[in-house]
Amino acid sequence: MVLESPVLVLNRGFAALTLTDVRRCFTLFYKGHVRAVLPDYSTVDWEEWRDIPVPPEDEDVVRTPTMLLKVPRVIQLLSCERPPRHDVKFSRHNIYVRDGNRCQYCGKRFSTSELSLDHIVPLSRGGGSSWENVVCACLPCNVRKGSRLPEEAGMALRRPPVKPKSTPLGLLAPHRIHPTWKNFLDVAYWNVELNG
Repeated sequence: MVLESPVLVLNRGFAALTLTDVRRCFTLFYKGHVRAVLPDYSTVDWEEWRDIPVPPEDEDVVRTPTMLLKVPRVIQLLSCERPPRHDVKFSRHNIYVRDGNRCQYCGKRFSTSELSLDHIVPLSRGGGSSWENVVCACLPCNVRKGSRLPEEAGMALRRPPVKPKSTPLGLLAPHRIHPTWKNFLDVAYWNVELNG
């Protein structure tokens, strides 16, 4: 769905801060908190953006009863000077993103509402809440594993969980980077050869 697709958010100095979705982007845009960034690095406000013609074959649009709006894929916050974060926050969302919304036991992909988080070493057995001990699990796999270790339940992890490397976007797979974002991201980060 277009309204849930990602938009890159930059600070005033054009440094990548985070991602938001199209719905939140249009709210910020309409209220005058952001400007859309064009490929030539110029920026436009809401009034100018509404007047940009949208080709009929363009699928990256939002339709309203009175207008057709192109989706901005890069926006700049007008009041934000802070530099990008260099640490990935340990959160439910970031675990889902790290694991690609895929159960780490059966390997199937699910919506976030059909997933839970599983402590590999259960809390009741001394396990902690950390990047290395928490993974996505579908509800049937989580129930099947229960408060046992994976090997005790006859289950295996698809891949070992690790803390992600820092990035200004938290977690984002390279194949999910929109082409218009590339000029604002650290190219070296995405081109590093991964071991494993």
